Amino acid sequence: MPKPSKRYRALSSQVDAAVRYSTDEAFNLIAALAASESKLKFVESVDVAIRLGVDPRKADQMVRGACELPHSTGRTVRVLVFAEGEAAQLAEAAGADYVGADEFIKRIQSENWLEFDKVVATRSMMPKIGRVARILGPRGLMPNPKVGTVVEADKMSETVGALKRGKLSFRAEKNSGIIHAAIGNVDMEADKLKDNFCALLSTLIRMKPNTAKGIYLRSITLSSTMGPGIRLDTQDAHRVAERR
Repeated sequence: MPKPSKRYRALSSQVDAAVRYSTDEAFNLIAALAASESKLKFVESVDVAIRLGVDPRKADQMVRGACELPHSTGRTVRVLVFAEGEAAQLAEAAGADYVGADEFIKRIQSENWLEFDKVVATRSMMPKIGRVARILGPRGLMPNPKVGTVVEADKMSETVGALKRGKLSFRAEKNSGIIHAAIGNVDMEADKLKDNFCALLSTLIRMKPNTAKGIYLRSITLSSTMGPGIRLDTQDAHRVAERR
């Protein structure tokens, strides 16, 4: 097992692994750790791992969806749209980075081209996109009506705009029931990161499957890309999210 770096050990010394931090304490701590001396040459993201009390192997307990974050994620999102005609024009006007049909399908097939972060498609394009489902699917890029990325033309502008602003898609892992999501960057204000977190958590609470038994929010861990995990008090997080 690789030995933790000196930087990681220094940051970990400021986090008590035995403590379940309140939501306010956790986000203030993330900000404090980010303010510590760092030699990283990139801006870390702030990630959250939420373990749900569900069995995603059962269709009626799969938790999957999307939510709009009030303060975006601080990242540039590249959007590919499969559309033709009016829908394509609306996508371009809304700021989509790539808009087309067969030419992009062929490029993905022949070049394994994946220089995009989100994919949107009109319903009429879905049969064609099936040819690259094996490439897009495992990477979480396949358009899906459950997360709002398969749309009619009249919803194209709204959908592309939301994705460019940082609309977040999520899906519980099949073996663990854990939701992994990036909710912002370490250079964002703590209150804005907390707002984004609460938007995600309140969405997950609303989506609790009726068949899920026992404790729904099993654990919540907050971390930066290269930093230690900060464990949250799930009951406090639940209260804070529902107040927002």
